[in-house]
Amino acid sequence: MGGARRDIRERHSKMAVESRVTQEEIKKEPEKPIDREKTCPLLLRVFTTNNGRHHRMDEFSRGNVPSSELQIYTWMDATLKELTSLVKEVYPEARKKGTHFNFAIVFTDLKRPGYRVKEIGSTMSGRKGTDDSMTLQSQKFQIGDYLDIAITPPNRAPPPSSRMRPY
Repeated sequence: MGGARRDIRERHSKMAVESRVTQEEIKKEPEKPIDREKTCPLLLRVFTTNNGRHHRMDEFSRGNVPSSELQIYTWMDATLKELTSLVKEVYPEARKKGTHFNFAIVFTDLKRPGYRVKEIGSTMSGRKGTDDSMTLQSQKFQIGDYLDIAITPPNRAPPPSSRMRPY
């Protein structure tokens, strides 16, 4: 099968979420290849903004979610570049060269009530980047987590990231 199977529609529902692991543990575990012909896809609930900033965590509280939801059927080996192309299919304005996509996983905080956000990488329309081949699996995405994508139009600098870049 060439591309990712997907079904994008708007809907709201509650889902359970699991815990996180450290960066050191991520590096130790090699990814197992996924046979997309034999593996059932997962439902990825994606929330987007077009102002370059991620949603506030209070927008995910008490069973609520932001209204900008895309639902994508994909696999754990989906790359950020692949997910970028699926978002661009739905939002034509995001197809412009130089549009910046900043990805974050939103997950339930098991230590205290509410959600936490973990920025995982970024892509740009029309340019290759170091995070393009990063997968959901490599970032310990768990089924039930949300993906939040802050989209920044070209010629507008994305807000400073809290994520530290490795050197």
